[in-house]
Amino acid sequence: MGHGAPPPMYTAPVGPPSPALAPAMRVDAVEGTPFGVAYPAVAATPSGPSIGSLIAGIASILVALFAMCLGLTGASEGWGLAAAGAFTVLGVFLGAGAVGLALAATRQIRRAAGTGVAVSGRGMAITGIVLGCVGGGLAVLVILLTFAMS
Repeated sequence: MGHGAPPPMYTAPVGPPSPALAPAMRVDAVEGTPFGVAYPAVAATPSGPSIGSLIAGIASILVALFAMCLGLTGASEGWGLAAAGAFTVLGVFLGAGAVGLALAATRQIRRAAGTGVAVSGRGMAITGIVLGCVGGGLAVLVILLTFAMS
């Protein structure tokens, strides 16, 4: 290609568009006109309660570990049981909140599937259930361990 040659022309690929290139879209014709209404495909929206359950489950584990640090550090000095008890209550409430939000999220996702609205987050909700149960159980284990050591 020399300096005086025109640039090569772009030619569109021949044949049906590949599914990876063409967005999934539904087009309904408007009766009596040559027009139509296009409904573009929309990506699934993550469920808010599933995100909240995941965050609450992670927080319940972190609070339980913090309660364990306080309880084991202060068990011999007498203040560990009170400190661990306060944070154990918080850890159990966070774990119960994570489980409750996760159950609400799975219900929301299941109900949205029948309406055509794309809602995702089932994996986050299941993870929220697991982390909430582990965090609440760990918090109860911490208070029992601290009580046994004091």
